[in-house]
Amino acid sequence: MKKPLCSTVSFLLPLILSSPLLAGEDDGFKPIFDGKTLEGWKAPNMSYWSVQDGAITAESTEANPCPSNQFLVWQGGDVADFELKAKFRLAENGGNSGIQFRSKIDQDGTGIGYQADILPGGPWCGALADEYTGREPLMVPNGHKTVVDSDGKRTCTRIGEPVSLRKPGEWNDYHIIARDHHMILKVNGRVSAEFIDNDEKEFDASGILALQLRSGPPMKVQFKEILLKQLP
Repeated sequence: MKKPLCSTVSFLLPLILSSPLLAGEDDGFKPIFDGKTLEGWKAPNMSYWSVQDGAITAESTEANPCPSNQFLVWQGGDVADFELKAKFRLAENGGNSGIQFRSKIDQDGTGIGYQADILPGGPWCGALADEYTGREPLMVPNGHKTVVDSDGKRTCTRIGEPVSLRKPGEWNDYHIIARDHHMILKVNGRVSAEFIDNDEKEFDASGILALQLRSGPPMKVQFKEILLKQLP
C-alpha cells in the first residue's frame, strides 16, 4: 500500500534538516584536531600536552611545573585571513591561557604576536593581546575596540559589556575572525574584542597558530572541536 505523501515528507524532513550541507556545517570550516591524538600539533616540551576526554589538554602540576609559557603549534602551516572556532574550558575556571595566531615562535619556544586571551573574567578575558612584541601587551581589553594608526597611535573605545566564562566545568566557545588588518574575537557568541591594526611596523599579516599553557601555578586548560576556515 502506498504511503500518503504527507507521511513520506514527515519521515524525510528530519533527514533533510540533519544533512550537513543544509544544516550549515559544510561552510568551509575544517577540523584541525582529530579528537583522539595530537597528530599535526607539536610543542618543544610535549610533557604538558595530552588528549583527555576528546580534548587537547595542557596541564602543569607540582611534579611538572611550568616555569615559562608553553605553546602547542599547529603544523598545517601559517594562517593569514581566517576564521577559527573552538571550544575551551579552564579547570575550575582558574589559570590563564590563550590562542596564539599570526604569530611566530622564537628559539626558546615562546609565542610572539597576537593572542586571543583566556581568563575566567576581567579585562583579559576574551581580550586581544600582543605578546612579547614591545607594544602594549593588552591591546584590546575585554569589551573594547582598539584602532592603531600607521604611526602606532592607539585609540581604545568601549563597545559593550565585558564577557565572562560559563560556570566551571562547562565548555565555552571562541570564534576568531581575521581579515587583513581587522580582527574580531567572540566568546560565547558575544564580541569581546575588536582590533584594527594599521601599524606599519608591527602589523602581522600571517603566522603560526598555537595553543598556550601559561607559566605559573598548576593549572589545566582544554580545547576541542577546533575548526579552521582559510579565507581568500
